[in-house]
Amino acid sequence: MEVVLADALLARGGDPCALLRAVCAPLSAERAEALRLLLQRLVARGPPPPGEAEAEALRRAAWEVALERCRPLLRGAEGAAAAGGCGERLRLARAARGALRHCVQLCGAPLAARLARDALAELAAGGGAGAEAAVEALVAAAPRLEEPALLARCVAAALALLREDGEGEAAAALVAGRLLPALGGNGAALRLVWEGLLGAGGPPRAGRALLALSSLADALLPRGPAGPGLDARLCPRFWRVVRDGLTERDGLCRKRARYLLKRALDLSGGQRAELRCPAEPGDGLSLFWWSAEKNEKLMHFWETYILVMETLEGNQIHVIKPVLPKLNSLYEHAISGEKGCWLFHPSWHMCIYKRMFESENKTLTKEGILHFLELYETKHLPNSLGFSEFVIGPLMDALSESSLYSRTPDQLMGSCPPLGIRLQKFLATYLMLLPEEEKGSFLLKFIQKMTSRHWCAVPILFLSMALAYIPVCKVLGTEGLHALRDVLQCTMITHQILLRGAAQCYLLQTAMHLTDVDKVSIPEVSSFLLSLRPEESLRRDTMLWMELCSWLQVNDGCFRKSVTSDFEHQETSSLYQYVCSLVREYLKTPVSERENCPMPDWFEAKLVATMILLAADVEQMRNKCSGKSNIEWIELEAFLNPLLDVLMKLGSNAYIPRLKADKSLQLLLKLLQTRSLKCSNTQDDGVLVFIWKSLMTPVESILEFILRQLTTNELSTVGDLDRCDLYLALIPEIVNLCLQVSWKKVPSIKNFILSLTNASICNLQERNYEEEPKLKEQIKKIASMASLTAVCEILDQKPEAHLESLPSVDALRRCISFSRFNEILKKPSYIEEKSSLCEETTSQGWGKIVARYVHDQWICLRFVLNSFPTLAQEHEETSEMSLFTVERSRKILESALEALTILPSDQVIPVFDCMKVLVPKLLDSVESLCIEAFDLAWKIISSLSNTQLIFWSNLKAFVQFIFDTEVLAVAASAKHQAYAKIKEIIFKLIDMSTTKTGVFNVVLSHCCRSWIFPTVDKGSALTNSFLNAGNYCELITEACVFGTVFRRDQRLIQDVHAFIESLGEKCAANVVTESTNRDDHYIRVCAIKFLCLLDGSNILHKTFMEDIFIKLLDKDELVSRSRTRYYANSLQHRIKNRVWQTLLVLLLKLDKNFLCGILDKVFQAGFDNNQASVKYFIEWIVILSLHKYPQFLNKFWDCFGYGEEKLKTSICTFLSVLSHFDIILQNTSEKKPALKKALIVVLQWCFNHNFSVRLYALVALKKIWGMCRMLHVEEFKALTPVIESSLQQVENMHGTGNARRNWQRIQDHFFFATFHPLEDYSLETIFYTLPRLSELAEDEWISLTKFDRFTDVPLPSTFQWYHSRMELLDLKPSDWSQQDMGSNSVETDSQTEWTDVQKKIIPWKNSTPSLDLEMVFQDRATKLGKSNSRLIVVASLIDKPTNLGGLCRTSEIFGASALVVGSLRYVQDKQFQHLSVSAEQWLPLVEVKPSQLVDYLQQKKMEGYTIIGVEQTAKSFDLTEYCFPEKSLLLLGNEHEGIPANLIHHLDVCVEIPQQGIIRSLNVHVSGALLIWEYTRQQLIKQKQQK
Repeated sequence: MEVVLADALLARGGDPCALLRAVCAPLSAERAEALRLLLQRLVARGPPPPGEAEAEALRRAAWEVALERCRPLLRGAEGAAAAGGCGERLRLARAARGALRHCVQLCGAPLAARLARDALAELAAGGGAGAEAAVEALVAAAPRLEEPALLARCVAAALALLREDGEGEAAAALVAGRLLPALGGNGAALRLVWEGLLGAGGPPRAGRALLALSSLADALLPRGPAGPGLDARLCPRFWRVVRDGLTERDGLCRKRARYLLKRALDLSGGQRAELRCPAEPGDGLSLFWWSAEKNEKLMHFWETYILVMETLEGNQIHVIKPVLPKLNSLYEHAISGEKGCWLFHPSWHMCIYKRMFESENKTLTKEGILHFLELYETKHLPNSLGFSEFVIGPLMDALSESSLYSRTPDQLMGSCPPLGIRLQKFLATYLMLLPEEEKGSFLLKFIQKMTSRHWCAVPILFLSMALAYIPVCKVLGTEGLHALRDVLQCTMITHQILLRGAAQCYLLQTAMHLTDVDKVSIPEVSSFLLSLRPEESLRRDTMLWMELCSWLQVNDGCFRKSVTSDFEHQETSSLYQYVCSLVREYLKTPVSERENCPMPDWFEAKLVATMILLAADVEQMRNKCSGKSNIEWIELEAFLNPLLDVLMKLGSNAYIPRLKADKSLQLLLKLLQTRSLKCSNTQDDGVLVFIWKSLMTPVESILEFILRQLTTNELSTVGDLDRCDLYLALIPEIVNLCLQVSWKKVPSIKNFILSLTNASICNLQERNYEEEPKLKEQIKKIASMASLTAVCEILDQKPEAHLESLPSVDALRRCISFSRFNEILKKPSYIEEKSSLCEETTSQGWGKIVARYVHDQWICLRFVLNSFPTLAQEHEETSEMSLFTVERSRKILESALEALTILPSDQVIPVFDCMKVLVPKLLDSVESLCIEAFDLAWKIISSLSNTQLIFWSNLKAFVQFIFDTEVLAVAASAKHQAYAKIKEIIFKLIDMSTTKTGVFNVVLSHCCRSWIFPTVDKGSALTNSFLNAGNYCELITEACVFGTVFRRDQRLIQDVHAFIESLGEKCAANVVTESTNRDDHYIRVCAIKFLCLLDGSNILHKTFMEDIFIKLLDKDELVSRSRTRYYANSLQHRIKNRVWQTLLVLLLKLDKNFLCGILDKVFQAGFDNNQASVKYFIEWIVILSLHKYPQFLNKFWDCFGYGEEKLKTSICTFLSVLSHFDIILQNTSEKKPALKKALIVVLQWCFNHNFSVRLYALVALKKIWGMCRMLHVEEFKALTPVIESSLQQVENMHGTGNARRNWQRIQDHFFFATFHPLEDYSLETIFYTLPRLSELAEDEWISLTKFDRFTDVPLPSTFQWYHSRMELLDLKPSDWSQQDMGSNSVETDSQTEWTDVQKKIIPWKNSTPSLDLEMVFQDRATKLGKSNSRLIVVASLIDKPTNLGGLCRTSEIFGASALVVGSLRYVQDKQFQHLSVSAEQWLPLVEVKPSQLVDYLQQKKMEGYTIIGVEQTAKSFDLTEYCFPEKSLLLLGNEHEGIPANLIHHLDVCVEIPQQGIIRSLNVHVSGALLIWEYTRQQLIKQKQQK
C-alpha cells in the first residue's frame, strides 16, 4: 500500500525535486519515513540519464537532502538516542539512514566521496557521540566509492575502530554490523578489508576477528561463484582464526566460528570444486581441502565434527557421552590407511578435546581426558608437531585438577584410579612413537611444565608415576635433571607426607630410567639426590636405594667428566674418584679463615655422608656380584681416612681451624645418625658395622674436644650457639655408638659426663655482680644449661649405660632442685662486644635464646621429678627432700603456668611433662590451680590446630598430661570440677577431630594402652588403670561411633593414600614414612580391639562392657527418635550401623542375666524403620542371643503379637530371624514345641496383603518346614499337603513376571543363602564383608589390614574371630528388593555407535537479516543464524521478568523478527536472564510502553501487519483453525487482566487456545509459545509447498 501511494504521489506531483523539498520541511519522524519511501521509489525508476536538466535538478535535490537534512538529522537523532531518547528518535534515525543511502544511489560517486571525506574528518577529530553518525555516512557511501586513496582511508578507519580496545565494543559492533558489509559490497574495498583483517599485521583479537569475518561472510563465502582471489577457504590465516575461535572461552566467539565453518562447508559441498588451502609451516598439512570425488565422505566427516562441537556446547554429560564414540570414527576418516598420514589437519581434533578439557563440568573433562589418552594408546596415530604442544599445553593444564583422579564406583579402595592407569600407558606409548630426536625435548618440556604452576599433591604424584613407568630410554641431560629437581621442590609444598614421599620416589626412578649418563656428571646426580628427603623417600635398606645403587654400579665409569675433576686418567671407578675428591674438598679450609666464622651449612655434610654410603653400598654390591665373601672395604676406608685424621687431632691440636672442626663433626653426626635409618638387624649391615668400628677410634679425642668447647670460654658469641647444638647432638650419638660396638669406651663416656656435669654446674652457680652482664658470660650459662639438659636426656633414655651412679648426678639433682625456675637471662651489653657478636650469622634473636634457656630448665626439672620416687626411698632423712612437699609442688606448678605464658608454643612440651607429675599430688589440695593448668594447656593446643609442624608433638604431650593414669584416677575419685573439666576436654578434642583428622586417634590410643597395658609396676596398677576406663567410658562410647561424612576432596586423598599403601615395599615411601595412624577408621579399630581384649570373667571388665552396651543402645534410641526416617549412608545411618557393629562385638562376652534385661531393648530397636545394614546386624544379634539362650524364645514370640501398625515396617526383620531357625535351635533339646510355635507364627504372615512380607514369610516357612520334615513331626502331618503344595506353587506358579524374579532374588540373597550366623562371626564380616554386601558407603568398610596395621593395641595371637569365610567374602553386593538392578541393564559406555543423539538446532543456512529490518544496528548482520520471519511479538503488557525471559527465549528460537517489551530495564533483571539464557543478545528488543501501544499498533497496521490478540472473546478463532498471515503481530495480555478493553477494538482478530480442563487460562508465556510455534509451523509448511 505504501509503495502504491508513493508512486501515485510522484506521478501526480510533477516536479520530484519540489516534492522532496516539501516533505523535508519540517522533518518529523513521519515525514522522514515518507522521504525515505519517495527516494526509494525514485531509485527504483532507475538512474536519470546524464546531461538532462531534470536529472541534474534531481541530483542537486538529493545532494541537498543528504548534506543539509539527513546528515544533521543523523547527528542529532543518534545523540538523542544515546542520551536516552527512544521511540520517535529511533524512527527518525532509521528513516534518515535509509534516505541517505538512497541519495547516494541517486547522486553516485561524487556524493559518496563527499560523505566519506566528511565522515573521516569527524572520526579523525575524535568522533565521540558523532562517531555513530560518521559510520552511518560511510555505510551509505561505501558501495559507490571509486577513488582508491579514499577507499583505503575508509577501510583503515573501519579496521581501527574494529581493533579499538576498552570502550570500543559498541564501535566494533557498529563497524562489523553495518560498515564492513557495506564495504564488502565494493569489490575494491573488499580486497583492502581482507588484507587489513588477515594481512601481515595479524588479525584483531579473536572475538573481533570473528565478528568481522561473520559480517563479511556473504562476500567472502558467497553462495554463488566466488570472486577471483577472494575465496576465504584458500587462506590459512582465515582457517587459523576459525579453528582458534572454536575453543575460545566466550560462547559467542565459538558460535561465530562454527557459523563460518558451516558456511564454508555448505559452499564447498554445493560447488563440488577442487581446492586446497596452502599447507601449514612445520608439518606440511593443509588446514582445509575439498575434492569433488570425495564430496560425500568429506561432508560426512565435517557434519559429524560440527555435531560433536555443537553437542559440547550443552555441557551435559548425559547428552555428550553418546556422541563420544563417534570421535573414533572421526580419527578413522582423518587418517590415510595406505600412507599412514593425516588427511585432515590434527589440530581440528585437538579443538574437540580442548573444549572438553576446559569444560566447567568436571565429569566431562575427565571423560575427554580418558578418551584422548585411550585414543593415543590404542590407535597409534601418525606423529604431528602440534600433538606434543597440545599434550604439554591444554592436556597438562587439565590434568592439574585433583578431582579427576577419583576411583570409579566399581573399584575397590586401594585401586589405582583409571586416569592414573591410562596416563601411564599413554605416556609410555606416546614417547615410543615419537622420533628419537624429539623424545628428549618433549620430555624436558613435559617435566618443566610440572614446575610452571602450583600443582596439588595428587596430580603431581600420578604424573611422576607416569614418568617413572616410561621404559628405559636415555634422553635427558643436565637440563632434564635440573628440571626433575625443580619438580622435587614443588612436591615439598603439600602437607600430605605419604603422597609427597611417593612422588619423590617416582621422580628418582624417572631420573634413573630417562637420564643419559653420558650427558650428566656425578656431581649433578648427587645434587639431585640431595633434593630427596631421607625420612620420606631415599633411605638405606629400601628397594629404591638398592635400585639406585644398581644403577650407579651399572653406569659407573660412564658419567660425563665434571669440569672440576682433578683426575686425568680413568683407572678406577669414577664414583670412587668423585667421593674421594668430595671428602678431601669438603675437609679443606681456606687459609684466610677467621676464628669467628659462622657455622657451615649442613647441605655439604648431608651430601658427603649420602655419597659415602651410596659408594660403600655400590662397592658391597660389586663385591657380591664378583663372588667375594670377605669384603676388605678398601674404598670405604679410603673415604673415611681423611675424616678420621681430622677427628683424631681434635683433642690434641688446639689450633685446628674451627671451620675444619665444624665440618668434620657435622659429617660425623650425619654418619652416626645413619644407624637410626636402618630397618633390619644392624649387625648384618657390613657397611654400617665397618663405619662404626672405624669411628670408635677417635671417640676419646672427640669427647675431649667437645668438653673443651662446652666448659671453657670457647663459645662466646650468639653464632656459637649453633656449634653448641652440634656438640650436644653428638653426645647421645657417641653414647649409642659405644653401647652398640664396644663397651670398652663406656668409662670414657662416664668421665666425660662427670666432667661436663660438674663444669656446667659450676658455670651456672657463678655469681655475676656487674649491672650489665657481658655476652660471653651469658653464652657460657646458656651452653652450660643446654649441656645439663643433654645429660638429663641421656640419663633418661640410656639406663643400660648405668650413668645414674655417677656422683655428679646427685649434684645435678640438687642444683636443679634449688635453682630458680623461669630464670630469665638479662640481655647483655653489646658496646664492648660488637666485634664478636656476629648477629648476622644466626637466626636466633635474644628472645629465642632466653626461651631456649627456660625450656632447658624444665627438661632438667622433668628429669628430677621423674626420678624423685626412687630418690625419696633412699634419702628419707635429707633436708633436700623438702622440695617435694605439697607447698613446694604448688610453687613449681605455679611456675609451670608462668612458663606456659612466656614460652613459645614449640617449647612447652617439658612443662606439660612436669605438670603431669605435679597435678596428681595437688588435685585434692589446690584443685583450682590444677583446673587453671588444664585450661591453659588446652588454650595452647587449640591455638596450634592450624599449625602442622609442632601441633602433633604438642598434642601428644598434652594428652599424656591430661590423660595420665594418676591424673584421671585422682580426678575421678573426687568427681569434683577437675573431673568435669577433663570430660569437657574430651568432647572438645572429639569436636576438633571432626575438622582435624587424627586428634581423637592420639587421645584414644594413649588411653586404651594405659588402661589395659599399664606401665607402672604395682600390684594394683592394672585395677586402678582400668577403673579409669569406667570413669571415662564416654571416650570409648564416642570412639565406637566416631566418623564424619567426608567431603569429596577428603575422600580423594584417602583413596590415593590407600592406593600408595597397597603398593607396599614397591614404593619406598611406605617403608620410610612413619605411620601416624590418623585415619578416622583407626579410632574405631582402636576401640574395637580394646573391647576384644576385655575378659568377661573380670568383674571390672564385665561392668564396663555392660555399661558400654547400655549407652550404645541409648544412643541408637536417641538417633531413632531424632529422625524416624533417614537416608541410606546419611550420618544417622552410619552412627546406627556403628552402634550395632559394636554391640555385636560385645554380645558374646555378656552373661545371661544382663542379656535378659536388655533383650527387650534390642527387640524394640527391631521395630524401628531401619536401613538394610542395620537390620542385618539387629537380626544377627537376635539370632546369636536366642542361639546362646533359647529360653528367651518366649520374649521373641511376643514380638509377633503387636498390632499391624507397629509391625508393618519391622515384621520382615523378625521373619528374617526365623529363616535361621535351625541355628537358634541348635542348643535346644526340645525342638518340636518351638517348631510348632514358629510354624503357627509364620503361616499367618504368608497371607499378608504386602508382597514383600509374604516373600519373607515364605522364606522362613521353607526353612521351618524343612526342619519339621527332618524331625518327622507327626503333629503336622495334616498340614503337609497344604504347606508343600503352597511351597511348590511359589516355586513354579509365579509366572515369568516380577514375582518369580523377586522370589528367586530373595532366596539367593546372601543373608539367606550364604550367611551363617555362627561360622561368619568375625571382625572381617562385621566391619568389612557385611557392610560391603549391604551396599553401605565404602568409607564405612574397615578391612582387616587396618586391624593389622594398628599395632598400638595388639590382639593376642590366639584371637579366633578374625576372618570371614571365603564363601561370604567372594560374594558381590546384590539387593533383591532393588527392582531397577536387573540383568537387562545396558551400559551406554559400551556403545560403539549411536542411533540418535540430542542435538541443539542451529539454523546455519538462514541468511543474516537485511539492513532495513526494524532493529538497532547491534542486532543485525552480526547476529548469526536469524530467519526472515515477519512475526512481531508484543509483550508490553507483561510485567513479570520470568515470563518475559521465557518469551524472549521462545521468540529467539522460533526466529521472531522482534520482541516488544514495556521497558528495556527488564533485560538486566537476574530472573529474566536466568530464563532467557542470553536470547536477548540474538533477538531485536523494542521498547514500547503500555501507554504508547495504541499508536504502535496503528503504525504496524499501516505497514501491513495483522494485529492478533491472544485472548478469549465472543468472536475469537480457535487456534487449530486460524491461518496466520505472513506479517503477523501477536499481542499478549497481562498476567492477571489480559488484554485491556481499550485495546481489543484495535485488534484485527482474537485467537484462543482450545482447552479440555477445568482451569480457565494458561500462563502467558505458555500461551505465547503455543501461538509462536503455530505461526512458525504454518510458515514452514508454506515454504515447503513453494519449493
